[in-house]
Amino acid sequence: MQDEEPQERHGRVTILDVAAAAGVSKSTVSRILDERLPRSDNATARRVRQVAESLGYMRDVSAASLRRGQTNTIGVIVPRLTDTVMAMLYEALARACARTGQFAIVATTDDEPRADRAAAQTLLQRGVDGLVLSTARTGDDFAQELANRGVPYVLALRSDGRSLASVGDDRLGGYLATRHLIDLGHRRIGIIAGPSYASSSRGRVEGYREALAEAGIPEDPALLIESTFGIDSGADAAERLMRLPDPPTALFAVNDNTAIGALSTLARLGLTVPGDVSLVGYNDIPIVSRLPTPLTSVRVPFDQIAADALDLLTRGPATRSDRLRIAAPTLIPRQSTAVPRQTRAGAGRVRRRGLETR
Repeated sequence: MQDEEPQERHGRVTILDVAAAAGVSKSTVSRILDERLPRSDNATARRVRQVAESLGYMRDVSAASLRRGQTNTIGVIVPRLTDTVMAMLYEALARACARTGQFAIVATTDDEPRADRAAAQTLLQRGVDGLVLSTARTGDDFAQELANRGVPYVLALRSDGRSLASVGDDRLGGYLATRHLIDLGHRRIGIIAGPSYASSSRGRVEGYREALAEAGIPEDPALLIESTFGIDSGADAAERLMRLPDPPTALFAVNDNTAIGALSTLARLGLTVPGDVSLVGYNDIPIVSRLPTPLTSVRVPFDQIAADALDLLTRGPATRSDRLRIAAPTLIPRQSTAVPRQTRAGAGRVRRRGLETR
């Protein structure tokens, strides 16, 4: 059979048109062009796709969705897309959805519980099949409210101990960051700890404490400063830490934004990284490897977390223990961490001089 030339048509090209032109059944065309199924690459499949393209066929997703009672659309709720971490999570979810013939739409809530509820209601009214939430907070019952309403949802990056969730191993990541500094010889390690309402922050702090205990280093409560996940908060926390009577020789910021804020404070105080202070961030967002002093950071596997979240949402857990999926992070050492100065007196004078000339 010779290839058909594109024809001028009035109205939408249907599966029946493609089937007739390709000389196959309607069900064969439907199966070959269904992006949710494994892609066939035999001669018939190639011909059907060629004919569909030549005729200008476009799959009617809305009609197919109505037949199944689904829209193949996933709602994603994040605090803000100006946070690179959340943008990376959303993009990873969009890629995971594309592989399964689905589409992800996003709503931002500035990490406010009331806004979370409003965003979820709007997305559900628009017919999304389920929700991916990256805004879970300790003490908030929003996820349970969704469960009580029968709304399909999954948590990503943060967990609440009850819901289906796909997260990074934050405790391991915090341990790796702190152990790296300990292995370099640091003993006074400050931590910019993030907000206590987020399980990700708490896990990283637990890893920090675990590494200190393993090394026999007493924990100093003055070296732990809570913060938000923002740059300004990181800058403020770093200043408080460096103004201590016995300041740290290294800082661990539980996300890269706060680490960038800490960098700005250290520069303003006349301190060098890593000469005076070593610094580790978390998440390994793209910019940190391109800073004037490339930042040591803990890399989070966003694509794996997103794929697991979507799988849990659409297929459910394989077993009871599969309700929480945890992806392992990786420490990426760069130039922002080094062995501490052998003589701290000289570094102390630099530190005091920087603070006095602020």
